[in-house]
Amino acid sequence: MSVKHMNQDDLAERWNISPRTLERWRWVGQGPRYIKIGGRVVYRLEEVEAFEAQQTRASTAQTSPTPALARSA
Repeated sequence: MSVKHMNQDDLAERWNISPRTLERWRWVGQGPRYIKIGGRVVYRLEEVEAFEAQQTRASTAQTSPTPALARSA
């Protein structure tokens, strides 16, 4: 099984958010887990999908563990 990765621009496009939002989330410890090798940041597809699954809600009354994603989506 091959591990799939996404760069910041790919993920920003997937979620229709600014790449700067992902940078801010990394700075404050929000968003999906990532890998940083040298100056390059990549996200494992499985981590992105797990983060998306954590954001699933049945109603707006439920609180989100990452409010920034709820506001940006």
